[in-house]
Amino acid sequence: MKGFTTKILNTELPKKDPYGSIHIPIYDNVAFEFESSKEISEAFLGRINRHVYSRISNPTVEYFEKRIKVLTDSLGVLALSSGMAAISNLILTVVGAGDNIVCTKYIFGNTYSLFSYTLKKFNIEARFVDPQNHEEIERAIDDKTRLIFLESITNPQLIVSDFEKITKIAKNKNILLVVDTTATPPPIFKAKDFGIDVEIISSTKFISAGATSIGGLIIDYGTYNWGNNPYLKEYYKKFGPYTLLSKLRNEVYRNLGACLSPHNAFLQSLGLETIHLRVEKACKNALFIANYLNYIDIIKNVRYPGLESFPDYNLAIKYFPVYQGSILTFELPTKEKCFSFMDNLKIIRKSTNINDNRSLIIHPATTIFSEYDENDRLKLGVTNTTIRLSVGIEDVEDLIEDINNSLKKI
Repeated sequence: MKGFTTKILNTELPKKDPYGSIHIPIYDNVAFEFESSKEISEAFLGRINRHVYSRISNPTVEYFEKRIKVLTDSLGVLALSSGMAAISNLILTVVGAGDNIVCTKYIFGNTYSLFSYTLKKFNIEARFVDPQNHEEIERAIDDKTRLIFLESITNPQLIVSDFEKITKIAKNKNILLVVDTTATPPPIFKAKDFGIDVEIISSTKFISAGATSIGGLIIDYGTYNWGNNPYLKEYYKKFGPYTLLSKLRNEVYRNLGACLSPHNAFLQSLGLETIHLRVEKACKNALFIANYLNYIDIIKNVRYPGLESFPDYNLAIKYFPVYQGSILTFELPTKEKCFSFMDNLKIIRKSTNINDNRSLIIHPATTIFSEYDENDRLKLGVTNTTIRLSVGIEDVEDLIEDINNSLKKI
């Protein structure tokens, strides 16, 4: 099977359902019964593959993970309670006190907060760099650097990195390369094709099929030598390429308790079945709207990776050849006009999510970056006149009419 949706719809169930259901049931239970004391002991020791407690593994979650594994052709997948849980679990598995991570300075607000403030309490340093300045990336790396962290398209700056060049840097330095691809999940971006070691996705977005549930994914492509990491050397001797996933499942993920609920796994597994259709519609809508906004005088600096005027257009087409995402930004003359425009919209909703079925709009400076002062926001590429629009799957003619009606009132 080669087709994206065909693979999803034909991913085999772990076990045949006694009633012949073609969907895996929601195993909304905590504990699992065993036939004997020896059997439960063997399961806890990892000698037999059985679910023992839903905080560690669960049949419904397992099937969702399997579907993602099939789609991405990855070594393995771990599903967690949120995208932020996926990032924090990964960091706390591969980075220790006194270490550092090299990270793009143009990054989602909560991720920036995690790296700037929360990780400091663990004596973990985040070194923020311009992802397009490859010499700066190399200079930031030393013998205490454990990973390079990027976003496939930054939010809301919409910057695209040259992954092949950064992959080369990471390989030469034996550094783990991690990319958050929430803005470009399957079927937009094939991370494995460009040497990315670990992919992070907030499955809350496109995958959940309309913001039905919160979730996150750690996708390991099996390309990094975990023997290079001082905290995983012993695990590597036993588990080889499965080191990261084993360490997470047997310790960090288990102990932190950031498990995905079975109900959310069920919803997101269903979401995968229609993701290609929704991605196609949303991305086509976004490109149409971006082109349209370019011809409106009051609107300036329309940014969308699929526009030929986009600064990183060549990189966007190289790495995302079919679809370039569903997020765009533009500017109005003042913050007040931004607010007036947003308040007059009737179809497009004021909401912080992205890649929803609905079109959502925010003013980033006063929402997802509101905890930072103006100087910090400007350093992060967030201005008071910028609006972010995450385009949904509505009829594009209705979205255009909504935008036009609102612009007449500002």
